Order: sequence, then structure tokens, then C-alpha cells
Amino acid sequence: MITVSEALSALFSLTKTLPAETVPLRAAAGRVLAETVTAGRDQPPFDGSAMDGYAVNGSDAQPGAQFRVTGESAAGHRFDGTAGPGEAIRIFTGAPMPKGTNRVVIQEDVRRDGNMITLGDRLDRGDNVRPAGADFRRGDKMQAPRLLSPSDLALLASMNIAQVRVARRPEVALIATGDELVLPGETPGPDQIIASNTFALEALFRSLGARTRMLPIARDTRASLRAAFTMAQGADLVITIGGASVGDHDLVGTVAEELGVQRSFYKVAMRPGKPLMAGQMSAETGSAMMIGLPGNPVSAIVCGHVFVAPVLRAMQGLPACAAKLYAAALSQPLAANGPREHYLRGRITPEGIFAADRQDSSLLSVLSDADALILRAPNAPAAVAGETVHYIPI
Repeated sequence: MITVSEALSALFSLTKTLPAETVPLRAAAGRVLAETVTAGRDQPPFDGSAMDGYAVNGSDAQPGAQFRVTGESAAGHRFDGTAGPGEAIRIFTGAPMPKGTNRVVIQEDVRRDGNMITLGDRLDRGDNVRPAGADFRRGDKMQAPRLLSPSDLALLASMNIAQVRVARRPEVALIATGDELVLPGETPGPDQIIASNTFALEALFRSLGARTRMLPIARDTRASLRAAFTMAQGADLVITIGGASVGDHDLVGTVAEELGVQRSFYKVAMRPGKPLMAGQMSAETGSAMMIGLPGNPVSAIVCGHVFVAPVLRAMQGLPACAAKLYAAALSQPLAANGPREHYLRGRITPEGIFAADRQDSSLLSVLSDADALILRAPNAPAAVAGETVHYIPI
């Protein structure tokens, strides 16, 4: 068995960064920026008003001062003239500042009578002007790689960027294995259960930017598994679920090697998720990276967060690193841990984080109630309430 960190290192050594493609800005949310983008303009492109009011020469803006209103400046419709001494321009938020002005007196501080205004006794201290380039300047950059958020798209749009180069989405093929499985909606036999892992994993992988193919369930025969691997051709990553342990019916590793998969490792010192395997498929079967996940539902999904999620990020050009850990204080004590790294299903509350009472790797109801995986190091001593632990949000 190898450690979790050794398994991640081995997985990253198999991971290939995918090529870039150009997409319209509207299609870029959740994608990884592959090439640095440079702003071709200043934002704002002019000194603009931050408030509704009157633009004046700031040196003349004294309590009780009077001005004659000689024009108007609105967003998209600037005042083309120049404000002279004793003159004010009616102005609205987002409008360019007229020549001869450098301050906006907010309309609440002004009394107007016809074309004359009188400033109030107490004036707002700020100039209420957004200077040109206050947001960004021509030549400022958005550096790649970067996972593009909705706010990033707003920034790129304001830079006048209509399309961007992003990493191609990873193509992931999912193969659930086992004679005991049927799909949701089907009628299971007396010895069968409903396949569940692939639905959680597919949702997780899609949230990480992948395109997914859920292949037909592979039965516990060499022929069925071979057919499933054939259907997975063209994928960047092949995920098998189940059949990777050491039982007489666990044939995934055997069939994969018969098809030329070069195994990287098998078994990881962790709970849940010990029977994890990975390798590289042969050129004849598509040269995809392969990860064999355990069949127990919680084990498969935990391994999806711990191992597959970092791989998918790295495929898209993001740093090759483990899932980000967060810290929280325990609201309930934890028992000492055994020799394997343990990922406990837990919940975060205002009082702190706690682990669920039941941690069996078959209990999807416990996982569904959890929003964190509490990380316990091998042989960690018992922890008391108030002690800080690390976790992965899920």
C-alpha cells in the first residue's frame, strides 16, 4: 500500500494537460483560462460621475455658493462644452465629467430654482468622481491558468474581450461494474441493488468542468469488461467503479492488464477507499488515464473528491495539488485513529465541526447529510472538543 500523498503524486505523473480551444465569452464560465488576456482599454475610459448631482469646479464649491446650470451630462451622452466660472452641469451617475469640472455635488446638497442652484450648508466631502482607469488600465492582465468565475466574465467583458482560450474539457468515461447492479427505475432482482455511485461521480466531474459518458454497467465477465473498455475509447480519463478488489469476481485489474494497461499502483492506506488503482491504457485502447475506484458507494465518492477532482483540475492546467484543506474546531471529541489516513463524514455547524456517529462506507444517507470530510492522520491521537482539525468541503 502507498500513502494518499504518494498516490496523488503517481496520479499527477500520469496526468496530461489538455490542449486549449477558443470559446465565446458566454461559454467560458467554469472553464480554465489557458492563455493570459490583456486589456486593450482603460476602465472607466473617462473621469465619470459616481453620483447624481451637479458637476462644478471644486475650488468654487463652498456652502451657500450659487451656480448657473448650463447643460446636462448623462451616461452615454456627454456634455461637449466647457463649464466656466460660476457654471454647473447637471450630471448623472456614470456620465463623463465635463471640461472645467472636477467635483460632483450630490443633488441632496443642492437647492434648485429654475437654472440656478444654491449649495447647502453642509457639503459631502468627497469629489464623487471615478477617475479614468480606476478599475484597470490598458495592458493590465488576467493571468492564466485561472478558473473563470461569473465575476471574471464581467471583468473580461469590460476589457472588450469577446472570446477566450480555455483548456478543453476533459472527457471522462464512467464504467460501473458488477452483476448485482441495475439502473434507477429498473426492477432489481432479489440479490441486486441500484447503481448509485456513477450518478454522484458524474455530477461531481461535471461540476469540475468535465464532459462525461456513463457507459452501460459492465457485468462480472471478461467479455463484458472488455466491451466496456472498448466503448470508453476516446476518453481522456476512464473511471471504473467496483471490481478492483481481490475477490474471485473482481476482474477489473486483470482485464485492464490483459488490454495493455500499465498499472501505476494498487491500494492506498486510507479509509474509506483502500482498493484504489490507477494506470495508463495502451495506445490500442486509446491511451487514456485510468482510475479504478472502490465499489462501496461512500468509498467511491470520497475517492472522487480526494483523487479524481485534483486530476481533473490538473488536466485543465490548474496546479497539480491535493484538494484544499480548511480548518475548524471540533464541537465533539474524536477517538484515536488507526494506521490509515481516515476521511470521516462530518457536518459544519456554528458551534464547530463534528463527525457522524456511523462511518460505514456503504451508508449513503450519512454521506448525504455530510458537508465535510474530516481528515485524520494515521495514528492520530484522540482529539477533544475545541481542537482544530482539517477538512475538505463536499
